[in-house]
Amino acid sequence: MKRFLNLIFLVITMLPALAQSDIKNKQLKFERVRNAYDEKWTALQTDLKKAGLGGKIEICITAYKTEGVLELWIKNKKHQFTLFKTYNFCSHSGTLGPKVKENDGQTPEGCYYINVLNPVSTYHLSLGLNYPNAVDKLRSGEQRPGSDIYIHGNCVTIGCIPLTDEKIKEVYVLAVEAQDGGQSKIPVFIFPFKMTSANMNKYITQFPAQQIFWKNLQPAYDYFKAHKKLPAVSELEGKYVFK
Repeated sequence: MKRFLNLIFLVITMLPALAQSDIKNKQLKFERVRNAYDEKWTALQTDLKKAGLGGKIEICITAYKTEGVLELWIKNKKHQFTLFKTYNFCSHSGTLGPKVKENDGQTPEGCYYINVLNPVSTYHLSLGLNYPNAVDKLRSGEQRPGSDIYIHGNCVTIGCIPLTDEKIKEVYVLAVEAQDGGQSKIPVFIFPFKMTSANMNKYITQFPAQQIFWKNLQPAYDYFKAHKKLPAVSELEGKYVFK
């Protein structure tokens, strides 16, 4: 009886790991994902090993609207993230400042995470963000804040972050690997620009209405730049709180 109970306990404790490890198998049922692995995974593995990033990985994405750049950071057992790849946006939408309402064409600014891996996207492959979060919803007030914000391929956008199909294949494969390895939430920080003091002064002069929001967002940029670690993020009364 004791042996049976121990077996039941072992199975129960293994269920989360089994669920995570099944993510890759489920994704590989889709042709676009299989093709992405066939085309990209061998080279990515080589690059990961060269960077000392073998084994299970965690990833973090930072994106900068003004520079039109998406940075993909990776760590394994290390405590700090390492910049692994940099990709250029292949199209742009809107202007500086966060997304406020549906159909405003704005790319959001703020702290998000990937909550959808779509292998049959209209835009080749896509990674969905948890927009709108509590900060976005409070900012939008009674207006509909919009939804369906993705990092995707196909080089067209009305508020998303578009990459070429070749580049989204790489990002998508690495996202699958991270989630399959146990990373349930992949952070995505979207900044209006590289939030240095000089840039803050420059762009606040041009967009004074964004000063309060950008100063609220800047500590996340400063912390990650200084420590290569993610700050703990929470949302309180329409503002981000970082620890």
